[in-house]
Amino acid sequence: MAGMEPVITSPAPANPACVINCTWYGEDGALRAIDLDSISDVLQEDSKGFVWVGLYEPSDAVLDKVQEEFNLHPLAIEDTRKAHQRPKIETYGNSLFVVVHTAQVVDERIRYGETHAFLGPRFLLTVRHGASLSYAPVRARLERERGLLSMGPSFCLYAVLDAVVDNYLPITDSFRDTLDTLEKDIFAETYKRRTVIRLYELKRELNKMRLAVAPLQDALAQLQRNQAQLINEEVRLYLRDVQDHAARVNDAIDTLREMLGTALSVNLSLVTLAQGETVKQLGAWAALLAAPTLVTSWYGMNFTHMPELAGRFAYPLLMIGVGAVCVVLYRLFKRSGWL
Repeated sequence: MAGMEPVITSPAPANPACVINCTWYGEDGALRAIDLDSISDVLQEDSKGFVWVGLYEPSDAVLDKVQEEFNLHPLAIEDTRKAHQRPKIETYGNSLFVVVHTAQVVDERIRYGETHAFLGPRFLLTVRHGASLSYAPVRARLERERGLLSMGPSFCLYAVLDAVVDNYLPITDSFRDTLDTLEKDIFAETYKRRTVIRLYELKRELNKMRLAVAPLQDALAQLQRNQAQLINEEVRLYLRDVQDHAARVNDAIDTLREMLGTALSVNLSLVTLAQGETVKQLGAWAALLAAPTLVTSWYGMNFTHMPELAGRFAYPLLMIGVGAVCVVLYRLFKRSGWL
C-alpha cells in the first residue's frame, strides 16, 4: 500500500566504502541491506524481489565482483571502468546499459560527471563517476511508496533519470538570473571588462551543458522504443515525461545561448558607439584648437612688410576675429552633436 513505511529486516552489512547502497527489495515491500557476496544467493532465494546496488567511483575489484554477481557483459564493465562515455543506451543480452551525464554546481562552476546504470530483470546497478549528487533521496522516496517499488527495477531507473534531468533545471534558472543581472551592466554608462568575461564564461558553460543534454534526449527516446521486456509498459509513460523535461532543458539552453550571443554583440556595439562618440568629441575640440593655431602661426612668421600690423586696433580685431571663428565652430559642432 502506497505511503506505508518499508519493513527493514536486518542492519546494513559491511561493504567497501564505494558501495553507497546494496539493498534487496521484496515483493511485499520488505527491504534488506545485503553485502555484495550474497547478491546472487538472495536473488535465488526470492524469485520475485530485486536488488538495487549503488556505487560511487568503485575500484576494479568491486566492479569485477558485481560483474560476477549480475553476469554483466565485459564490454559494459570496461566502459564503466574507464568512464568518459557519451550518453547512450546499449543492450547486452538480458540487460540494458545506460550512460547519462550529470551536473553539479561546485564553487559557482558547473562540474560534470557520469552515471552508468545496468538494468536487468531483477536488478539495478548504478555507478556514479565525478560530480554527481547522491541518489539517496530518490531511494528514500521510493522506499516510502511500496506501489512504486512494485513496478520493479525499471521504475527505479526512471527515478534516477528523472533526478538527473531535474537537476539541470535549477542550473538553467541560475544562468537566466545571471544573464538578467549582466544585462543591466551591459547598458550601464561605463564599460566593464568583467561583464564581457562573465558573458563569455556563461556561454562556454552552456555549450558544455548542451553537449551533455542534447544526446540525452536521443538516449531517452531509444530507451522508450527498446523492445526488451526489461522496461515495464507503465514505466514507458514515465520515461516519456523525463524526455519532455530533457527537451525543455535543451530548449532553455538554446534560448540562453542565443541571448548570450546577442548580449555579446550588443555589448560590442555599445562599446564601438561609445568609442565613436569619444573620437567625435576629440575631433571637434581639435578643430576648435586648429583655428587659433592657424592664425597665430600665420602671424608668427618673420615678415617685415605686413600691412595689417600697422593698424592701431589690429591686435584687438585679430583677437575678436579668432574668438568669433571659435564660437561659430563650437555652435556648429554643438548643433551636430559632436560636443
